Amino acid sequence: MDKRLAKRHKRAVTRAKERVRISEPDVRTHEEIEAARAASQSGNVKDSGPAMKGTSAPRQGGPATGTGSAPKTSV
Repeated sequence: MDKRLAKRHKRAVTRAKERVRISEPDVRTHEEIEAARAASQSGNVKDSGPAMKGTSAPRQGGPATGTGSAPKTSV
């Protein structure tokens, strides 16, 4: 049984090595990388307006926050 498992493992490792992709190196210059970062950050600033914390409407389908009745007042 150990030989069978060893063969199976060897085949699995061989298949896994065939599927591995090696990423290509980043060949951009330092200036190009900095420009891309600046463009990326400037796009995030204008989009963050309505999505700021606490300004969005409550999600639908969530738990209810109240009972739906008016609070009792003492006379």
